Amino acid sequence: MTKKKKPQPQKSEKLKEQEESVSNFTYEDKSPDIDTEIKKRRGKWFLDSLAWFDFEDVEQIIRAHIYKKWDQWDQRRPLKPWINKIITNQMKNILRNNYSNFVRPCLSCPFAEKVSEDNKSVDKVASLCGFTKSGLQDSTCPLYAKWEKTKKSAYDIKMALTIENHSHEVGSMRDGNFNIEDAQGKLNFYMEKQLSPKQFTVYKLLFIENKDEEEVAKIMGYKTSEKGRKAGYKQIKNLKKVFKQKAQEILKTEDVISVRENPWI
Repeated sequence: MTKKKKPQPQKSEKLKEQEESVSNFTYEDKSPDIDTEIKKRRGKWFLDSLAWFDFEDVEQIIRAHIYKKWDQWDQRRPLKPWINKIITNQMKNILRNNYSNFVRPCLSCPFAEKVSEDNKSVDKVASLCGFTKSGLQDSTCPLYAKWEKTKKSAYDIKMALTIENHSHEVGSMRDGNFNIEDAQGKLNFYMEKQLSPKQFTVYKLLFIENKDEEEVAKIMGYKTSEKGRKAGYKQIKNLKKVFKQKAQEILKTEDVISVRENPWI
């Protein structure tokens, strides 16, 4: 015997009216309201120590998150409470990911002591500690030692550093700029020396003239006996492996990146 399907409960007329009366607002429709609520939080953002990360970046992250979650807003409910919950959570996450996870444990330690402005004998960059023998915040404290080992490097990367007291280090830094076209030219020069004439012809067609694989296969006369495969699929795939291996060897042994006069001599 076949089981009879249970009749689905009918929605009340009142619920139907409520659903029909709900306007289907898009993110763009409510964008001015969203911007207003976000800007109200400017005064609560105090992470100014990251020079590369300001409140405009925070605004963009929050807007993107609201846009991503837009379909989760029940439009029968007010918008502002829903938006403000997201803003609060995102600001906490941003603060945690960019600062709180990496700062010294000393900032919340009861033994931490600030350097007095009148104390000229102590370096004001350092802070005092009532726990360590040296009286300074250092690795003799197990909490500081653990932070130094696991999080200090990330903290140093994230925290902005003024060049006021570090002009010598900044002045002696090597210029990391290089000409990408010049580097590509050097690599091509060495690849031609490493590859056979036929291999370099394929390399040139693919990576210098930027032709697609079908064009290269047609020019080189490659064919295939495999059903569903493009002509030259296997030949070009194998040659690409050769090119990758040769390029890696060249980058290990030759100075391709640095810029200097007469680099190929």
